Amino acid sequence: MKKEITIVPEVIENKIFLIRGKKVMLDNDLAALYSVETKQLKRAVKRNLKRFPEDFMFELTKKEFKVLRCHFGTSKTRGGRQYAPYAFTEQGLAMLSGILSSNRAIAVNIQIMRTFTKLRAIILTHKELQNKIAEMEKKYDHQFQAVFEAIKQLLRPPEPPPNPNRGKWGFVPNKTS
Repeated sequence: MKKEITIVPEVIENKIFLIRGKKVMLDNDLAALYSVETKQLKRAVKRNLKRFPEDFMFELTKKEFKVLRCHFGTSKTRGGRQYAPYAFTEQGLAMLSGILSSNRAIAVNIQIMRTFTKLRAIILTHKELQNKIAEMEKKYDHQFQAVFEAIKQLLRPPEPPPNPNRGKWGFVPNKTS
């Protein structure tokens, strides 16, 4: 009996980043999903570099890597990553499936492709809805303006809540005088 490999789509969604205006997944996240070491994945890619042009895969710059490191709180030393990661676009992930042929790699790649397709559909639906609202605004008079503004606010992504644990900076005068 064959054991099916399942990965929750949200796990994959949380590993997709926007870097250089492209949705990408990083080599270490992919290696974890494929159950291989990052160096094994990078070695396989290096053996097949012709398959990975710049729009399929790129190595993060020192600045991008530094920002990423700050974002995740990764250490520079003591086990922290020393080399900039590779970032794979959707096309690069499809190409990666051609060089990693384990059953797990194939199953994981199928789930990753489905997740990218789902995200594309969500973005397309969102844009279509925004266009329809813009058309309706032009068509109807100002009495519906408040309704359109409320709809637009619902479509905006939520802002992160303020951090209540963060202290205030600066001098606070004593009001006892």
